[in-house]
Amino acid sequence: MAGVLGKTNLFSYCNQNQQNKGISVFPKSCSGSCSPSVKLKSGSLRLSASLSSDFCGRRVVFQENKGLPKRGISSKSSINAQALQTGLIGKAQRWWLKGLQSNMKEVASAQDLVDSLLNAGDKLVIVDFFSPGCGGCKALHPKICQLAEMHPDVQFLQVNYEEQKSMCYSLNVHVLPFFRFYRGAHGRLCSFSCTNATIKKFKEALAKHTTDRCSLGPTQGLEEKELLALAANKELNFNYTQKPQPLPVPAQEEVAVAEAAPSHSNSNLPLPLHSTPLKSAQDTEEKKTLATAGR
Repeated sequence: MAGVLGKTNLFSYCNQNQQNKGISVFPKSCSGSCSPSVKLKSGSLRLSASLSSDFCGRRVVFQENKGLPKRGISSKSSINAQALQTGLIGKAQRWWLKGLQSNMKEVASAQDLVDSLLNAGDKLVIVDFFSPGCGGCKALHPKICQLAEMHPDVQFLQVNYEEQKSMCYSLNVHVLPFFRFYRGAHGRLCSFSCTNATIKKFKEALAKHTTDRCSLGPTQGLEEKELLALAANKELNFNYTQKPQPLPVPAQEEVAVAEAAPSHSNSNLPLPLHSTPLKSAQDTEEKKTLATAGR
């Protein structure tokens, strides 16, 4: 009887001390042959010592497990919160900064684009228009980086559509991903849009325009109408003065015809043999008949 009373008092004492921690121990009284059942109301606590039927005089210890997440907060949300604090998610989303090569450069402004094209000389320049939110641009980016590594003599210029949206409007770029090829005095060679599925189009254009060639004349870069469109856009702060139009040069055929034509101011040229209209043969015969009759 004394043993049962001791066990009952111990359960009551443990139940009163652990109510604030959300722990209840059942039952408060049991026979010597049964084992008590323990129920944990908090997910952050665990039982570190097993209970036996004969625990009189022993200490029951409950230890908090700090490694388990608290109720109502998932482990995924806690990881995301930690990543946001450290800035890891922001860096991971910048996929266009991964795998960049030494011959790849992001354009900062319209003036930077114009200067980069003019300073390239005879080197092939590929302007890559992309958007951070474009899935096709993201899927194509690793292959573009590989091609840039394979062609170190080609300059790749990246234009972020979200940051340079006004400039893209002035250049009539409305489809992404979009590419334009420029080289030397030839200016713009081609422009097209392709995706990861149609990367063959990009590879064919790259193989075609990377052949050795020498440009005669200064580097052209953007076309005249494109430069005027950039200068007309007040948001870009780009200044450009239109070049004077050269006088039209006559064609060689027109010059040759003008030299071969006779000059009517020269009086030494012989007069035409028939300055008056010729009379018909019938009039001549009539004159002869009249002359004979008069004799």
